[in-house]
Amino acid sequence: MKNTLGVLLAGGAGERLYPLTRDRAKPAVTFGGYYRIIDITLSNCINSDLRTVYILTQYKALSLNRHIAKAGVRWWHGNWGNSLRYCRP
Repeated sequence: MKNTLGVLLAGGAGERLYPLTRDRAKPAVTFGGYYRIIDITLSNCINSDLRTVYILTQYKALSLNRHIAKAGVRWWHGNWGNSLRYCRP
């Protein structure tokens, strides 16, 4: 699957999680302390040997983009030189 492109749509309003999604998108909600919900999906992409993944951000994308820029890219690029890109609204 080295030539397969992964596309993640991340950034729903998360109405059912409203207290947690008041200031951030649902994929940027903290899960298990340091991690965010998007990290689970990115981990699945790495374990599925997807080398290139685009993340399409929508609703309140600032906190998600910040997390990806700080934490996500650091551990993503440490795994086999993968390419992780996010598309801002």
